[in-house]
Amino acid sequence: MNPRSSDDLFALAPVIPVVVLSEAQTAVPLARALVAGGLPAVEVTLRTEAALEAVARIAAEVPEAVVGAGTVTSAEQADAAAEAGAAFLVSPGCTPGLYEAMSRTGLPALPGVATASEALALLELGVTAMKFFPAEAAGGRPYLKSLSGPLPQVRFCPTGGVTAESAADYLALPNVGCVGGTWLTPADAVSAGDWDRVESLARAAAALRPAG
Repeated sequence: MNPRSSDDLFALAPVIPVVVLSEAQTAVPLARALVAGGLPAVEVTLRTEAALEAVARIAAEVPEAVVGAGTVTSAEQADAAAEAGAAFLVSPGCTPGLYEAMSRTGLPALPGVATASEALALLELGVTAMKFFPAEAAGGRPYLKSLSGPLPQVRFCPTGGVTAESAADYLALPNVGCVGGTWLTPADAVSAGDWDRVESLARAAAALRPAG
């Protein structure tokens, strides 16, 4: 079932796999492995030429998956992702124009922030669910913990440098609803079609639980 709001994304799973695909034909078996492991949400980053086709294939062939488009940086990308069948959008940062474009699609979105001021700007627009990126480089868990006091109404999805080892520490914070990570889809496993390994990594991640 597709999320109707950005907050619904946090309820799907504790971890959103961040997927970079160079070949669209790997999208469907990869998504099926992640779903089988207990992670229905899949963020396909728009960093490759195959990304939009990958989104379309997952949307059409893996109905139990909730596929989103990540690294959305323009209005054109937001529109193309929606047309391809994306169920949600994720951006690395956010401007008024980009937020308007993502909102216009009608899809739930996690706009990216890295500072308190950026979070406040989105709060003024009524946004309370945000991506924190690049998580580790921008201050990591200590920084997010410090934001929970002045901005208790905001929940974050930290992405960028989050690992299997650090995910639980992030999820222990009250203002973290889920985390995003690339460790669930190692490049060597994807290229080899080792879907059992991907499913195993997904199962371990699905067992994590957020504090909030």
